Amino acid sequence: MDVSELCYCGLYCGLCASRRKISDHADQFREDLQKEGYDRWYEHVPALRDTFRDFWKVLNHLAENPCPGCREGGGFPGCRIRPCARERGFTTCIECDDYPCEHFGMLRAYVNLMADNERKREIGLERWIEEQEERADTGFVYSDVRLPDYGQPEGTDPTDTADTSEQ
Repeated sequence: MDVSELCYCGLYCGLCASRRKISDHADQFREDLQKEGYDRWYEHVPALRDTFRDFWKVLNHLAENPCPGCREGGGFPGCRIRPCARERGFTTCIECDDYPCEHFGMLRAYVNLMADNERKREIGLERWIEEQEERADTGFVYSDVRLPDYGQPEGTDPTDTADTSEQ
C-alpha cells in the first residue's frame, strides 16, 4: 500500500492545495502573463519595475516546485507531529495510545481531520486512501473547508523554519 500521500497526523497530501492546486494555478498564471508579454515589458511600467522580477521568481518557484509532501519533509517546517510519529514508528498518529495529543492543537483549522481519522479506523487505511483519491478527483482541497486562520500554530515560532522532518 502506498502511503506517500499520507501525513502522519492523518491529513492527506493529495487534498492539499500546495500539492495539487497551487503549482497548477501558478503555472497557468505564468503562462497567461507570458502571453500578454509581462515577462518582457514589465521594466517599462513604473509600478512593476521594482517588484516584478521578485514576483516572477516566486511565481516560477510555485509553478515548478509543488510541495513534496509530509513524508518527504513538506508541509509546515515546525511540525512536531512528524518527528514524534517517526520516532515512535507509526504510519499515522491514530496508532498511538496518546492520540490525539497536544500536538494536534496546531491543526485546529482542519475541521475534517478528526472525523477523517475516525473514518480511517472504521474502514482501514487502504480503503481510506482510495476514498481520499476519490475526493481529490472531484477537485476538493482542504482549503475549501478549512477554518479561517487562527494565527501562528500554538507552540511554534514563526521565525523558526528549521526542518524537523529528520528528527
